[in-house]
Amino acid sequence: MQITGELLLTLGVVFFLFAFYEAYWTNIASGKEQAQASEQLNQQWGERVNPRQKITPELGSAFARMYIPSFGSDFQFAIVEGTEDSDLEAGPGHYVNTPLPGVPGNFAVAGHRVGKGAPFNDLGNLKVCDAVVVETQTAWNVYRILPIDSSGDQRRQEAAGCLSDKQVDEVTTGAYANVQGRYITDPGDVSTIAAIPGTDLAQTADQTPDPTQESLITLTTCHPQFSNAERMIVHGMLTEQIPKNSSGTRPAVLEES
Repeated sequence: MQITGELLLTLGVVFFLFAFYEAYWTNIASGKEQAQASEQLNQQWGERVNPRQKITPELGSAFARMYIPSFGSDFQFAIVEGTEDSDLEAGPGHYVNTPLPGVPGNFAVAGHRVGKGAPFNDLGNLKVCDAVVVETQTAWNVYRILPIDSSGDQRRQEAAGCLSDKQVDEVTTGAYANVQGRYITDPGDVSTIAAIPGTDLAQTADQTPDPTQESLITLTTCHPQFSNAERMIVHGMLTEQIPKNSSGTRPAVLEES
């Protein structure tokens, strides 16, 4: 009994140290990397750019910034290119085989839920029509969370709260009728980042935009906390694209709570 008690005590200490490392220490290290990525982004955006020039981010480099107003005014993260461990330590990472922000198709981003900055810790709190704003060098892209766990008239009513009439039809009886705003799935479910989630991922393999498709955003993170047994998926649809002006005025959507 004494030996068993000592083993349990040792395991408890090890678990505590692991939790401390994951939830606190890695946040400090990732915070430094995120600050560097954000500064690099500011310098990049300070340069003149041809708005028609195609942007091809380099792996590991920041190219956009994400805001979720309902998480508070201080929630903002530079998005880096790539989803390797080294990329996600710096911030949310863009799945390289998905389109860029504001482009038809599915702009997909992964992020940690615990430790390493934990940018997606609160994804489970997002509600229908909450805004996810992605800032690029030339525009503010406003996505709205799709209806969650609803169907029929209720889904249509929820979608009408923030989507256009055409988009409401798309998410109730059209191509996106089966795309829920949030759900849990297996880690190997790659269909979540397909151009139309739930369909063949090969549709996005060549990153060729299909103008007939809506512009989506997909956020992925581990589930539950402190585990990678499953994945939490959040889907939103682009409802507004606001060109940036020389005065640097921020859009009103960033003040939503």
